[in-house]
Amino acid sequence: MIFFDAALEWLAHGLWDLAWWQMVLFTLALTHVTMASVTIFLHRHQAHRALDLHPIASHFFRFWLWLTTGQVTKEWAAVHRKHHAKCEQADDPHSPHIHGIKTVLTQGAELYRAESKNKETMARFGHGTPDDWIERNLYTRYSWQGVGLMMIINLALFGAAGLVVWAVQMAWTPIMAAGIINGAGHYWGYRNFEATDASTNLSPWGIIIAGEELHNNHHTYPTSAKLSIKPYEFDIGWMYISILKSLGLASVKKVPPKLQLGSVQPVADEKTLEAVIAHRYEVMAGYAREMRRTAKAELAALKARQADVSVMRVASRWLHRDEEKVPAVARPQIAQARAEHPVLDKMVTMREELRQLWMSTSSSREQLTADLQAWCQRAEASGIAALQQFALKLKAART
Repeated sequence: MIFFDAALEWLAHGLWDLAWWQMVLFTLALTHVTMASVTIFLHRHQAHRALDLHPIASHFFRFWLWLTTGQVTKEWAAVHRKHHAKCEQADDPHSPHIHGIKTVLTQGAELYRAESKNKETMARFGHGTPDDWIERNLYTRYSWQGVGLMMIINLALFGAAGLVVWAVQMAWTPIMAAGIINGAGHYWGYRNFEATDASTNLSPWGIIIAGEELHNNHHTYPTSAKLSIKPYEFDIGWMYISILKSLGLASVKKVPPKLQLGSVQPVADEKTLEAVIAHRYEVMAGYAREMRRTAKAELAALKARQADVSVMRVASRWLHRDEEKVPAVARPQIAQARAEHPVLDKMVTMREELRQLWMSTSSSREQLTADLQAWCQRAEASGIAALQQFALKLKAART
């Protein structure tokens, strides 16, 4: 009878008797450690080599991921590298534009598991991942025994409620990483940079998914250990990396490049061309700001005349985007806005001309420099203040 009562007591409370709200906070803390492990170890360290980790930190992350995800490092890194190499193409393992947003959101983990069984993917993209004794004989060989051990620990700590804690832990990464990041991060949100894919930033504050919310920033600079770029953005994963660095447990290899502005040159030279091409995403983001500012002024002028602003409202959302990224439904409004607003038409035309500087693969360095000089001259002679100021900024650019 005493044993039976003790068993009931254990089922009710486990070894650690917490209030329900304490258990919720504890569970969220554990899932956050898991997301931090995914972004720091699997993503930034293993898949992209953006930082090096001390063996102590590296092994902690490997052990924790074994307990909480059963994740094999080689498989995760290979699938993610293939995603970058084939992004938004037919071979992309989990693009919502290929598989459908509903499929990626609800079946993202299944898409990942299917690709992890692709031997060609593992052979081509899985290089450089851990292959030591413990990886071969425990973490890879018994990948799911870790999550079983985690279940036993939760049951011991919390009794029957430990199963709920464990279920949340097991579901967190598939939902957040495989579903939200891979799905919503290529479908909804804002874009700082006109990357070649459809990546978006889900939120400027990367806390819940440990910084992975800044997905457009990541796809623009995939080898950067820091995912926040704008002053208002926050990447909690980078905060943890900075702490590890201060403790001697991490060394950062790369962060987002920053365009340097020196003195304005009389004409754009080869060093200007180098800077413009090396920092093309930042250059185009700056140009986009000027276009949005100009479109806002044109919209204000329409309102002052009490004219119809519906066309301009739609067009202003897409004028600064690459033509292939503009949805077909918005193209008639853009064409109409350009016809009615010569300033915007000129800026759209010159944006495409500027973009061709790094799109061209057949032109020589000397020809591209001459093309940049000609672009700056046309901008300065355009009579459009935004273009004139932007040309001066380009002539001050240095790497």
